Amino acid sequence: MTRRNVVLVLAAAAAIFGLTLGIRTALALFISTINTQTGLGLVAISFAFAVSQLTWGIAQPFAGAIADRYGAGRVLGAGILMVAAGTALTTVAGTTGALVFTIGVLIAVGAGAAGPSILLSAVQRLVPPEKRGIGAGMVTAGGSFGQFAIVPLAQGLIGWTGWMSALFWLGGLAAAALPLAWLLRGTSEAPAAGAAPHEPFGSALKRAFGDSNYMLLNAGFFTCGFHVAFISTHLPGVVDACQLPASVGAWSLAVIGLGNMVGSFAIGWSMNRWRSKSLLALVYATRAVAVAVFLVAPKTELTFLVFAAVLGVSWLSTVPPTAGLVAKFYGSRYMATLFGVVMLSHQIGGFLGAYLGGLAFAATGSYDWMWYADIALALGAAVVHLPIREKPVRPVAVPA
Repeated sequence: MTRRNVVLVLAAAAAIFGLTLGIRTALALFISTINTQTGLGLVAISFAFAVSQLTWGIAQPFAGAIADRYGAGRVLGAGILMVAAGTALTTVAGTTGALVFTIGVLIAVGAGAAGPSILLSAVQRLVPPEKRGIGAGMVTAGGSFGQFAIVPLAQGLIGWTGWMSALFWLGGLAAAALPLAWLLRGTSEAPAAGAAPHEPFGSALKRAFGDSNYMLLNAGFFTCGFHVAFISTHLPGVVDACQLPASVGAWSLAVIGLGNMVGSFAIGWSMNRWRSKSLLALVYATRAVAVAVFLVAPKTELTFLVFAAVLGVSWLSTVPPTAGLVAKFYGSRYMATLFGVVMLSHQIGGFLGAYLGGLAFAATGSYDWMWYADIALALGAAVVHLPIREKPVRPVAVPA
């Protein structure tokens, strides 16, 4: 592949991830308005966002399996259209069931079909091996830039045009990414290093679930989902509980995206120099320390922005080394599916982070217990990565 084509592939994948992640993150800004307009209550709305976290994860292994068989372009295109439709239809979702359908099903399944398991699998397939680490970092950074750019844009649109028009604008922005799916078309037909020729899908899945390295990776990524979903869903609520302006929440989410651009490039560069499991342990330990310091610090605008910047460096920097380990273990043939399963573990954690955050605040009037759980899980995730063995898991060849 020529240098120009590599750049186009990475730019397309980064842009798609940026739009879907940015729009999903920006939806947290609408929670208060949706609650005011519908009277559904924070717990009901948190449930819709929690379902979104879970279905985004469930969608990815299934979307990955379809992409592995029929091509990434079709799956990405369908996902983009679902995100656009769900965002627009949220304007008329006046019941819990309707909100679960638009946010928890349409947007989430669409974002899962256009999510990192498909995008990073395409990068592994289309980009030369020596560029895959930094390529994965660039795609993840693209998601971060989308979060940095779209969250303040959404806040501005809410103030300028109203919340309903803002959602229509975001839906149109998602639809604009549709032509980019064509650049990532193709399947992972060719066997890669670490994958045996003619290995059936069921055999690949069975050896993954029988591998302790893979299960430890799933356990660590569960914590990442809990952490990211709790903060991305409830940080505006934390800001409100501290009696600070709503703009602080929007800019904090944006700064997380900006910080993650730095973290994503740094982790992609580091993957060629240090072991991925060590990098993951360091990232999770950093999160635990950041949350602990935030808890004891005075809650000012500067505190939130500094906290967001530190979080940003570690935010999605877990994704490239996690995806890289899956590819190192099993090759690229079924990577979209196998990394999709890891993303499902991430989103089970995300469901609990989003939903329990609403329950905790409704029950206690505070998010403190969620922060304590976050610290404990982050420390646990740092520890579970240390025993991982970074080497290919050789399958038994199956005759053609």
